[in-house]
Parts: sequence; C-alpha cells; structure tokens
Amino acid sequence: MTERFVKHATFVVERTYAASPARVYKAWSDPSAKAKWFSKADIFEFRVGGREYSSGGPPEGPVFTFDACYQEIVPEQRIVYSYTLDSDDVRISVSITTIELIPMEGGTKLIFTEQGAFFDGHDTPEVREHGTNEMLNALGKTLEQEG
Repeated sequence: MTERFVKHATFVVERTYAASPARVYKAWSDPSAKAKWFSKADIFEFRVGGREYSSGGPPEGPVFTFDACYQEIVPEQRIVYSYTLDSDDVRISVSITTIELIPMEGGTKLIFTEQGAFFDGHDTPEVREHGTNEMLNALGKTLEQEG
C-alpha cells in the first residue's frame, strides 16, 4: 500500500517590473498576452467564478493539467484563484494563489503568494516555488520585450 500524506506550505515570491499595473494586469487577464509566458489555456474565463484550464506537457513526459477558478478580481490590483494540478491522472496539489499588483515609481511590484497542499510526494513546495520563479521571470521578459 502506498503511503498517503499531505505537505502544507506557503511561499511568497516578489518581483518588480518596469511596467504599469495596467500592463502587468493585462498580461494576466488577456488570454493572448498570458499565452506568451504561461501555458496556452484551453479554457480562459477571466471573471470571478470563471475557469482557466490547460493541459499539456513535453512529448516524452507526463501530461500536466492546470484547472483554476477565479475567486477575486480587483482590476489592476489583485487576482485570487484556486487551482488543482494533476500529473497524468494523479492529483499532485491543490492551491490558492494571490497576486497583488502595487504601483510604484517606474513600475509595479508584484507579490505572488501561494498556499498549497502537496500530495504524497508527487510535488513539493520547493519545486513549485522554483517553477513560480521561472514563470515570473518569463513574465518579466515578455513585459520587457513589449515595453
């Protein structure tokens, strides 16, 4: 029998972008803008109660399925969503994510907070935080290129 366990964790990643809160918000809220730095969504309903869904992965690797529901949206200030992440047919985590956009001179401070339940060692908070850093770096590069 496989040992079952849950690891709970919270991590916070901060970035400063030389882009207005409106531009950073658009990078999260517009499906074509978001697809430039995040996996292209199969479903993208950016509204409270709306769903964002994507499924895919490398040809030789597992299929990852991201299934999110938007819980709170304050334009150009805050986005909150809950989501599940599956690897093939295995649920590896459930999380709630809060993105805060804070205007500052010359740009925007983004605070990304994730609170997660990671299941049975299939994923870890450390791996997720590393992936989040990579994701926010990709967002930064996209904002620079479009600046």
